Amino acid sequence: METAEPILDVAHLGHVELLTPKPQESLGFFRDILGMTVSGTQGDSVFLRGWDDYETFSLQLTAARTSGLGHAAFRTRSPQALERRLAALRADGVPVTTVEGHFGHGMAHRFRDPDGHLVELYYDTQWYEAPPERRPALRNQAERYPARGVNVRRLDHYNCLAVDVAACREFFQRNLGLRCTERIVFDNGVEMGMWLTATNKSYDVAYGREANGVQGRLHHITFALDSREAILQAADTLLDAGIPIENGPHKHAIQQTFFLYVIEPGGNRVEFAHSGARLVLAPDWKTITWSQAERNKGQAWGLQLTDSFRTYATPPLPEKNKS
Repeated sequence: METAEPILDVAHLGHVELLTPKPQESLGFFRDILGMTVSGTQGDSVFLRGWDDYETFSLQLTAARTSGLGHAAFRTRSPQALERRLAALRADGVPVTTVEGHFGHGMAHRFRDPDGHLVELYYDTQWYEAPPERRPALRNQAERYPARGVNVRRLDHYNCLAVDVAACREFFQRNLGLRCTERIVFDNGVEMGMWLTATNKSYDVAYGREANGVQGRLHHITFALDSREAILQAADTLLDAGIPIENGPHKHAIQQTFFLYVIEPGGNRVEFAHSGARLVLAPDWKTITWSQAERNKGQAWGLQLTDSFRTYATPPLPEKNKS
């Protein structure tokens, strides 16, 4: 049987926008505790970057009434690739809106996935130019190592909740060409989680099932650190800064990511992760499907996550919907 030609038009996850009701406290967390660099401001937003993000920013922090995901943005591989994906979205009946004048990149095109999360595609971007005092000795590095706080290297992925996980997976596969590396399917046939990639990383975006019927919620965003030891050092840094650790340090069974989770002052969950040398190089990778029994065994070393990991997301649930 002939294999369908893979769609490789999406290059990578470019940035995420976090909404925060406590903009100054959130800014202090990402800038001073995580060691991110402020690239600029526009309106109610501050734009920040990890020290090895090649683009001008990877995090847009926007003052808002509540917490949650403003939007997630993917860069395409070329202007032609962008046009192909926009044509695919429109052919699928997806409304697309064009946004101009954005900080740090050119024209962007926004649409919503089946769960209502706002997604953006763009190609034209502004590469980061370090000022003289931030220029690294290594020319292949975007910026000098900050030696400040957690020292996050780059944005890695984001994780949302969805009422219908399978519908979101199929949407991203069909319209953006993302590949599903792993997923969870329970005994009743319901897809409880999925992990998608546009790159040779094992995932750029993940979705888990939202049990309360509320659409458009964010579970967490994730920054990559250099090593497992850096995750352990981050735990000490966060402890000294008075930031409670929600989960970890530990290792996920699915995707084998070494992780640490905290809640930033605005209420959003943030993960620090190291995935080691694990890459998906096989062009014909076969999706790993985990069963309910396998999932119930807990994380890689048998420990369970806290209850809040399964119940808390942003924006918070309305009181009447809390289970």
